[in-house]
Amino acid sequence: MNRPAAISGTTTFWQRHQRQAAPWLFLAPGAFMFLVYVILPIFQSMWISLYEWDGIGEKTFIGIANYVELFDDDAFYTSLKNNVIWLVLYMLAVPAGLFVALFLNQTVFGIRLIKSLFFFPFVLSQVVVGLVFAWFYDPSFGLLAQVFEAFGLKPIAVLADEDYVTYGIIVAGLWPQIAYCMILYLTGLNNISPEQIEAGRLDGAKGIRMLWHVVLPQLRPATFIAVVVTVIGALRSFDLVSIMTDGGPYGSSRVLAYYMYEQALSEYGFRMGYGAAIAVVLFAIMMVYITVFLVRMFSEERGAR
Repeated sequence: MNRPAAISGTTTFWQRHQRQAAPWLFLAPGAFMFLVYVILPIFQSMWISLYEWDGIGEKTFIGIANYVELFDDDAFYTSLKNNVIWLVLYMLAVPAGLFVALFLNQTVFGIRLIKSLFFFPFVLSQVVVGLVFAWFYDPSFGLLAQVFEAFGLKPIAVLADEDYVTYGIIVAGLWPQIAYCMILYLTGLNNISPEQIEAGRLDGAKGIRMLWHVVLPQLRPATFIAVVVTVIGALRSFDLVSIMTDGGPYGSSRVLAYYMYEQALSEYGFRMGYGAAIAVVLFAIMMVYITVFLVRMFSEERGAR
Protein backbone atom coordinates (compact mmCIF):
# COMPACT_ATOMS: atom_id res chain seq x y z
CA MET A 1 0.00 0.00 0.00
CA ASN A 2 2.94 2.35 0.70
CA ARG A 3 4.73 1.59 -2.57
CA PRO A 4 2.68 3.93 -4.83
CA ALA A 5 3.12 6.70 -2.28
CA ALA A 6 6.91 6.22 -2.33
CA ILE A 7 6.99 6.30 -6.12
CA SER A 8 4.81 9.40 -6.11
CA GLY A 9 7.11 11.07 -3.59
CA THR A 10 10.18 10.26 -5.70
CA THR A 11 8.54 11.61 -8.85
CA THR A 12 7.53 14.77 -7.04
CA PHE A 13 11.10 15.28 -5.76
CA TRP A 14 12.49 14.95 -9.32
CA GLN A 15 9.91 17.32 -10.74
CA ARG A 16 10.78 19.93 -8.12
CA HIS A 17 14.54 19.71 -8.67
CA GLN A 18 14.92 18.74 -12.34
CA ARG A 19 15.77 22.29 -13.43
CA GLN A 20 18.67 22.40 -10.95
CA ALA A 21 19.75 18.79 -11.50
CA ALA A 22 19.51 18.57 -15.30
CA PRO A 23 22.59 20.79 -16.04
CA TRP A 24 24.69 18.76 -13.60
CA LEU A 25 23.56 15.50 -15.18
CA PHE A 26 24.59 16.74 -18.62
CA LEU A 27 27.92 18.01 -17.26
CA ALA A 28 28.68 14.86 -15.26
CA PRO A 29 30.17 12.72 -18.11
CA GLY A 30 32.44 15.54 -19.29
CA ALA A 31 33.43 16.42 -15.72
CA PHE A 32 34.27 12.78 -15.02
CA MET A 33 36.46 12.56 -18.14
CA PHE A 34 38.15 15.86 -17.24
CA LEU A 35 38.87 14.55 -13.74
CA VAL A 36 40.26 11.22 -14.96
CA TYR A 37 42.29 12.45 -17.94
CA VAL A 38 43.36 15.96 -16.81
CA ILE A 39 43.21 16.55 -13.05
CA LEU A 40 44.40 13.13 -11.86
CA PRO A 41 47.38 13.00 -14.29
CA ILE A 42 48.51 16.42 -13.01
CA PHE A 43 48.75 15.15 -9.44
CA GLN A 44 50.22 11.86 -10.66
CA SER A 45 53.00 13.78 -12.43
CA MET A 46 53.72 15.70 -9.22
CA TRP A 47 53.93 12.40 -7.36
CA ILE A 48 56.19 10.71 -9.93
CA SER A 49 58.51 13.74 -9.93
CA LEU A 50 59.52 12.81 -6.37
CA TYR A 51 60.87 9.42 -7.49
CA GLU A 52 63.72 7.99 -9.53
CA TRP A 53 61.96 5.64 -11.96
CA ASP A 54 62.62 4.18 -15.38
CA GLY A 55 58.94 3.50 -16.06
CA ILE A 56 59.22 -0.27 -15.56
CA GLY A 57 61.11 -1.21 -12.40
CA GLU A 58 60.69 -0.19 -8.79
CA LYS A 59 60.38 3.47 -7.86
CA THR A 60 62.93 5.00 -5.51
CA PHE A 61 61.78 7.98 -3.45
CA ILE A 62 64.29 10.84 -3.75
CA GLY A 63 62.21 13.83 -2.65
CA ILE A 64 63.02 17.04 -4.48
CA ALA A 65 66.33 15.75 -5.88
CA ASN A 66 64.94 15.86 -9.43
CA TYR A 67 64.13 19.56 -9.01
CA VAL A 68 67.56 20.29 -7.53
CA GLU A 69 69.19 18.61 -10.52
CA LEU A 70 66.83 20.39 -12.88
CA PHE A 71 67.88 23.87 -11.76
CA ASP A 72 71.54 22.94 -12.29
CA ASP A 73 70.87 21.65 -15.81
CA ASP A 74 72.04 23.90 -18.65
CA ALA A 75 69.76 22.12 -21.13
CA PHE A 76 66.79 22.99 -18.92
CA TYR A 77 67.68 26.70 -18.99
CA THR A 78 68.06 26.59 -22.77
CA SER A 79 64.63 25.00 -23.05
CA LEU A 80 63.15 27.52 -20.61
CA LYS A 81 64.65 30.44 -22.54
CA ASN A 82 63.21 29.10 -25.78
CA ASN A 83 59.79 28.68 -24.16
CA VAL A 84 59.87 32.31 -23.03
CA ILE A 85 60.70 33.36 -26.61
CA TRP A 86 57.85 31.17 -27.85
CA LEU A 87 55.47 32.72 -25.32
CA VAL A 88 56.33 36.31 -26.19
CA LEU A 89 56.34 35.96 -29.97
CA TYR A 90 53.39 33.54 -30.11
CA MET A 91 51.18 36.23 -28.58
CA LEU A 92 51.49 38.08 -31.89
CA ALA A 93 48.90 35.61 -33.17
CA VAL A 94 46.16 37.37 -31.15
CA PRO A 95 46.42 40.90 -32.67
CA ALA A 96 47.30 39.42 -36.07
CA GLY A 97 44.18 37.22 -35.94
CA LEU A 98 42.10 40.26 -34.97
CA PHE A 99 43.52 42.30 -37.87
CA VAL A 100 42.79 39.55 -40.39
CA ALA A 101 39.28 39.07 -38.98
CA LEU A 102 38.53 42.78 -39.30
CA PHE A 103 39.79 42.68 -42.88
CA LEU A 104 37.62 39.66 -43.73
CA ASN A 105 34.52 40.92 -41.91
CA GLN A 106 33.03 42.64 -44.93
CA THR A 107 30.59 41.78 -47.66
CA VAL A 108 32.40 42.04 -50.97
CA PHE A 109 32.57 39.75 -53.96
CA GLY A 110 34.80 36.72 -53.40
CA ILE A 111 35.21 37.23 -49.65
CA ARG A 112 34.18 33.63 -48.94
CA LEU A 113 37.01 32.31 -51.10
CA ILE A 114 39.48 34.62 -49.36
CA LYS A 115 38.18 33.46 -45.95
CA SER A 116 38.70 29.85 -46.93
CA LEU A 117 42.30 30.58 -47.94
CA PHE A 118 43.01 32.21 -44.57
CA PHE A 119 41.21 29.34 -42.80
CA PHE A 120 43.24 26.69 -44.67
CA PRO A 121 46.31 26.64 -42.33
CA PHE A 122 44.12 25.83 -39.34
CA VAL A 123 42.94 22.51 -40.79
CA LEU A 124 46.45 21.35 -41.64
CA SER A 125 48.22 18.91 -39.36
CA GLN A 126 51.18 20.31 -37.43
CA VAL A 127 53.30 17.61 -39.07
CA VAL A 128 52.37 18.95 -42.51
CA VAL A 129 53.05 22.52 -41.39
CA GLY A 130 56.46 21.47 -40.09
CA LEU A 131 57.39 19.69 -43.32
CA VAL A 132 56.19 22.60 -45.48
CA PHE A 133 58.29 25.12 -43.56
CA ALA A 134 61.28 22.78 -43.45
CA TRP A 135 61.19 22.75 -47.26
CA PHE A 136 60.58 26.52 -47.30
CA TYR A 137 63.72 27.12 -45.20
CA ASP A 138 65.93 24.65 -47.10
CA PRO A 139 69.05 26.62 -48.19
CA SER A 140 69.50 24.66 -51.43
CA PHE A 141 66.04 24.58 -53.03
CA GLY A 142 63.67 26.32 -50.60
CA LEU A 143 61.55 29.31 -51.53
CA LEU A 144 63.29 31.49 -48.93
CA ALA A 145 66.68 30.69 -50.50
CA GLN A 146 65.35 31.66 -53.93
CA VAL A 147 64.09 34.98 -52.54
CA PHE A 148 67.52 35.70 -51.06
CA GLU A 149 69.21 34.80 -54.33
CA ALA A 150 66.82 37.04 -56.26
CA PHE A 151 68.11 39.98 -54.20
CA GLY A 152 71.73 38.88 -54.59
CA LEU A 153 72.04 37.66 -51.01
CA LYS A 154 73.48 34.44 -49.66
CA PRO A 155 70.79 32.00 -48.44
CA ILE A 156 70.59 31.35 -44.70
CA ALA A 157 70.25 27.81 -43.34
CA VAL A 158 67.62 28.85 -40.80
CA LEU A 159 67.10 25.44 -39.20
CA ALA A 160 70.84 24.78 -38.96
CA ASP A 161 71.75 28.09 -37.32
CA GLU A 162 71.53 28.32 -33.52
CA ASP A 163 70.71 32.04 -33.73
CA TYR A 164 67.73 31.66 -36.09
CA VAL A 165 66.31 28.18 -35.57
CA THR A 166 63.90 28.97 -32.72
CA TYR A 167 62.50 32.00 -34.53
CA GLY A 168 62.07 29.97 -37.72
CA ILE A 169 60.01 27.33 -35.90
CA ILE A 170 57.91 30.02 -34.19
CA VAL A 171 57.05 31.54 -37.58
CA ALA A 172 55.89 28.11 -38.71
CA GLY A 173 53.71 27.82 -35.61
CA LEU A 174 52.25 31.29 -36.01
CA TRP A 175 50.84 30.45 -39.45
CA PRO A 176 48.05 28.12 -38.18
CA GLN A 177 47.71 29.91 -34.83
CA ILE A 178 46.82 33.21 -36.51
CA ALA A 179 44.16 31.35 -38.50
CA TYR A 180 42.70 29.97 -35.26
CA CYS A 181 42.55 33.40 -33.61
CA MET A 182 41.02 34.79 -36.82
CA ILE A 183 38.18 32.25 -36.59
CA LEU A 184 37.50 33.20 -32.96
CA TYR A 185 37.36 36.89 -33.78
CA LEU A 186 35.21 36.38 -36.88
CA THR A 187 32.70 34.56 -34.68
CA GLY A 188 32.84 37.39 -32.15
CA LEU A 189 32.39 40.07 -34.84
CA ASN A 190 29.25 38.32 -36.07
CA ASN A 191 27.77 38.67 -32.57
CA ILE A 192 28.54 42.36 -32.07
CA SER A 193 25.50 44.44 -31.18
CA PRO A 194 24.61 46.73 -34.13
CA GLU A 195 22.87 49.10 -31.68
CA GLN A 196 26.17 49.80 -29.93
CA ILE A 197 27.92 50.38 -33.25
CA GLU A 198 25.21 52.85 -34.26
CA ALA A 199 25.38 54.58 -30.88
CA GLY A 200 29.15 54.90 -31.27
CA ARG A 201 28.73 56.48 -34.69
CA LEU A 202 26.23 58.98 -33.28
CA ASP A 203 28.80 59.91 -30.64
CA GLY A 204 31.38 60.54 -33.36
CA ALA A 205 33.43 57.37 -32.86
CA LYS A 206 35.13 55.94 -35.92
CA GLY A 207 38.28 54.13 -36.90
CA ILE A 208 40.57 53.37 -33.97
CA ARG A 209 38.19 54.96 -31.44
CA MET A 210 35.33 52.76 -32.64
CA LEU A 211 37.54 49.69 -32.46
CA TRP A 212 38.95 50.47 -29.01
CA HIS A 213 35.83 51.71 -27.21
CA VAL A 214 33.00 49.81 -28.94
CA VAL A 215 34.26 46.72 -30.78
CA LEU A 216 37.02 45.37 -28.53
CA PRO A 217 34.94 45.41 -25.29
CA GLN A 218 32.40 43.17 -27.04
CA LEU A 219 35.19 40.85 -28.21
CA ARG A 220 36.49 40.11 -24.70
CA PRO A 221 35.17 36.51 -24.66
CA ALA A 222 36.93 35.81 -27.96
CA THR A 223 40.09 37.54 -26.72
CA PHE A 224 40.06 35.47 -23.54
CA ILE A 225 39.85 32.18 -25.45
CA ALA A 226 42.45 33.32 -27.99
CA VAL A 227 44.96 34.31 -25.31
CA VAL A 228 44.51 31.18 -23.21
CA VAL A 229 44.75 28.82 -26.19
CA THR A 230 47.75 30.70 -27.59
CA VAL A 231 49.58 30.57 -24.24
CA ILE A 232 48.91 26.86 -23.91
CA GLY A 233 50.02 26.28 -27.50
CA ALA A 234 53.25 28.22 -26.96
CA LEU A 235 54.16 26.39 -23.75
CA ARG A 236 53.34 22.90 -24.97
CA SER A 237 55.06 23.34 -28.34
CA PHE A 238 56.49 19.96 -29.22
CA ASP A 239 55.43 18.65 -32.62
CA LEU A 240 56.99 21.40 -34.74
CA VAL A 241 60.28 21.15 -32.86
CA SER A 242 60.28 17.37 -33.26
CA ILE A 243 59.44 17.47 -36.98
CA MET A 244 61.63 20.39 -38.06
CA THR A 245 64.81 20.08 -35.98
CA ASP A 246 64.51 17.24 -33.46
CA GLY A 247 65.73 19.73 -30.88
CA GLY A 248 68.86 20.68 -32.84
CA PRO A 249 71.23 22.00 -33.81
CA TYR A 250 73.07 20.91 -30.65
CA GLY A 251 69.90 21.18 -28.57
CA SER A 252 69.51 24.90 -29.28
CA SER A 253 65.85 24.64 -30.34
CA ARG A 254 64.69 22.50 -27.42
CA VAL A 255 61.62 23.58 -25.49
CA LEU A 256 60.44 22.21 -22.16
CA ALA A 257 57.89 19.82 -23.67
CA TYR A 258 60.49 18.35 -26.04
CA TYR A 259 63.13 18.15 -23.30
CA MET A 260 60.60 16.33 -21.10
CA TYR A 261 60.09 13.82 -23.92
CA GLU A 262 63.84 13.37 -24.36
CA GLN A 263 64.37 12.66 -20.68
CA ALA A 264 61.33 10.45 -20.06
CA LEU A 265 60.42 8.64 -23.28
CA SER A 266 63.20 8.78 -25.86
CA GLU A 267 65.92 6.15 -26.28
CA TYR A 268 68.30 8.51 -24.48
CA GLY A 269 66.16 8.92 -21.40
CA PHE A 270 63.75 6.64 -19.54
CA ARG A 271 63.97 8.98 -16.55
CA MET A 272 60.27 9.25 -15.75
CA GLY A 273 60.78 11.14 -12.51
CA TYR A 274 63.02 13.75 -14.10
CA GLY A 275 60.65 14.13 -17.04
CA ALA A 276 57.73 14.55 -14.63
CA ALA A 277 59.65 17.29 -12.80
CA ILE A 278 60.04 19.16 -16.11
CA ALA A 279 56.31 18.70 -16.75
CA VAL A 280 55.46 20.12 -13.30
CA VAL A 281 57.62 23.21 -13.93
CA LEU A 282 55.97 23.69 -17.32
CA PHE A 283 52.51 23.36 -15.76
CA ALA A 284 53.41 25.90 -13.04
CA ILE A 285 54.58 28.45 -15.63
CA MET A 286 51.38 27.95 -17.60
CA MET A 287 49.17 28.37 -14.54
CA VAL A 288 50.99 31.51 -13.37
CA TYR A 289 50.68 33.16 -16.78
CA ILE A 290 46.99 32.29 -17.21
CA THR A 291 46.14 33.27 -13.61
CA VAL A 292 47.76 36.69 -14.03
CA PHE A 293 45.80 37.22 -17.23
CA LEU A 294 42.51 36.15 -15.58
CA VAL A 295 43.03 38.42 -12.57
CA ARG A 296 43.84 41.35 -14.83
CA MET A 297 40.81 40.71 -17.04
CA PHE A 298 38.41 40.41 -14.09
CA SER A 299 39.81 43.57 -12.46
CA GLU A 300 39.30 45.48 -15.71
CA GLU A 301 35.69 44.25 -15.91
CA ARG A 302 35.01 45.33 -12.33
CA GLY A 303 36.55 48.72 -13.01
CA ALA A 304 34.36 49.11 -16.09
CA ARG A 305 31.27 48.45 -13.99
